[in-house]
Amino acid sequence: MLPDDQLADTRELHLAWLDYYRDTVERKLAGLSEEELLTSRLPSGWSPLELLKHLVFMERRWLRWGFMAEQVERPWGDSGTEDAPWRLEPGDNLDELLAALRAGGERTREIVTGDLAAKGAAGGRFRTEGEAPTLNWILFHVLQEYARHTGQLDIVRELADGTTGE
Repeated sequence: MLPDDQLADTRELHLAWLDYYRDTVERKLAGLSEEELLTSRLPSGWSPLELLKHLVFMERRWLRWGFMAEQVERPWGDSGTEDAPWRLEPGDNLDELLAALRAGGERTREIVTGDLAAKGAAGGRFRTEGEAPTLNWILFHVLQEYARHTGQLDIVRELADGTTGE
């Protein structure tokens, strides 16, 4: 993952683990049929493609809209609103969503260059700087989202075709 001399660099650890989870999500989705990508195997009802779309929008919400206060189009594009179930729109497909996931990772690397203790900017997800968490908090949150959802995807993949492991 990282050379030993970079293991103490929190920024590099965050970014390396986020890269690792993005790659793992891509590997878990590779080889699933269109039907498997669109079918839920769990009582909660989400499909693997919906989970992928959620990860794309989740990272965008926290880093671009949240930390940078960029005005992003449809910050809740994976669900419509903050508490709604994930959903797909006509035209959503694996290749385009994976490309968006990769592009989001590149944008995250561009954003994560300053002080990890810096607070997010006001005007995007957060109305005031006082509401905004630090970049370090946001990175930990995004990392735990990836870890949790990658674990869920592990189970879905095993149920789909028996594939296990990272």
